[in-house]
Amino acid sequence: MNATMTRTVNSKPRKKIVLFPVYIAMILTVMYVPIILVIVFSFNQSRLTSVWGGFSLAWYFELFRDRAMFTALRNSFVLAILASSLAALLGTLGAAGMARLRAVSSSVNGVHRSMEFLSILPIMMPEIVLSIIFLAFFSLLSLPQGMLTLLIAHTTFCMPYPYLLVRGRLSGLDKSYVEAARIMGAGEFRAFYDVTLPLMLPAVISGMLISFAMSFDDFVISSFVAGVNTNTLPLLIYSNLRTGITPKINAMCSLLFVLTIILCSVSMFLTSYNKKS
Repeated sequence: MNATMTRTVNSKPRKKIVLFPVYIAMILTVMYVPIILVIVFSFNQSRLTSVWGGFSLAWYFELFRDRAMFTALRNSFVLAILASSLAALLGTLGAAGMARLRAVSSSVNGVHRSMEFLSILPIMMPEIVLSIIFLAFFSLLSLPQGMLTLLIAHTTFCMPYPYLLVRGRLSGLDKSYVEAARIMGAGEFRAFYDVTLPLMLPAVISGMLISFAMSFDDFVISSFVAGVNTNTLPLLIYSNLRTGITPKINAMCSLLFVLTIILCSVSMFLTSYNKKS
């Protein structure tokens, strides 16, 4: 009887070991098979995405001749760079300010908690709700829709990412480094510039890269605040989908997927370096 119970107990971990790879394989299949199909059919010679007509790079050449596509691509790049830079600046200043308040005050009161909650609220709120809020706010100010409204909206919903990363980095810093700099005669600004800023720089860059990817790929909020005269790449792709998917769209999506993988890889590398240092 004891041997039977032992075999029953030992069989449970074996079942878990067997089921875990199957579960991972199913998740990866659901997630990445559609992406792989998009990449494969971007090299399709046929115009029909459901029929394979042979290998060809024609749609990539067609993509690079599309002036409207590259105008929208330029707008997305400029918007993402500006929004991620402003979000990194504001998020870093906010995280440093909150860390300073925590250092001065011995306890975290309700005001501090409320400020932190408001700082990360944009990423907790559904995009459709946030889009309506931006639209109502810009209409209230009679602000014409365009790159300015896009920049304000994208900076707002991107700011929590660098804020959270920098806050986590600052909370794990050894205060003895700053104290040693102050003992050596460095002022508050000098200690921050020479000690704190280099230590939290990987978190700032990581948050900026994540903000860039989020801004570059955004569609819902952009569709509410972009207006009729300003186009970003996600908006242009969506408008082209109404007339049917062509391999040119697959080619652009493939390039965007590669770009996203590169940005996420750099961000993960910086995050891991941030934890080791």
